[in-house]
Amino acid sequence: MFQHEIRAAHTPSTITVYQAYSPLIGLPAARDGRFPEVWKRDRMTWIKPSFLWMMYRCGWASKEGQEVVLAVEITRDGFDWALANACLSHYQHGLHESRADWQRQLRRSHARVQWDPERDLGLNPLPHRALQLGLGGEAAQRYADEWIVSITDVTGLARRVHGLVREGSHDAARELLPVEEPYPAALSHLVPDQA
Repeated sequence: MFQHEIRAAHTPSTITVYQAYSPLIGLPAARDGRFPEVWKRDRMTWIKPSFLWMMYRCGWASKEGQEVVLAVEITRDGFDWALANACLSHYQHGLHESRADWQRQLRRSHARVQWDPERDLGLNPLPHRALQLGLGGEAAQRYADEWIVSITDVTGLARRVHGLVREGSHDAARELLPVEEPYPAALSHLVPDQA
């Protein structure tokens, strides 16, 4: 397995990403299939293809402001556009010509990539990296208005999996996890060891 790899639930035309919100945003988003007026279009929004990384981030839907976990199915065309127009969220020697070059790219970019350790069922770090994709500006607008196919509240799934993990029933918990497979994407401009 590559150290940096996008693994996700995907179909020929869509990819599922995860976000966690307060009930004020999460519940109407799942009900209406789009984000409500209170969702801030002018803020960077981070999407995560890894269910377990999302669980790590939101504490199994227990952290304040992250009590509703959403599975957001978006078009692959949109996701691929975001990756193609993304910049790493930090300077990486060997990938960028200089720190100033990276800063110029960052200012022009409407999407940012961050690689964080993938997580296991116990939310312990794994040796390979999972993608977080930050969407701002044009990318956030396209995400909200063009790319979303469906939004599903998966908070109940998160709690069921967590309950099984707490009981030590890891095999049963694993059976409930979304099937995430390698996602084909051009990553050379976003991954130091594949540049």
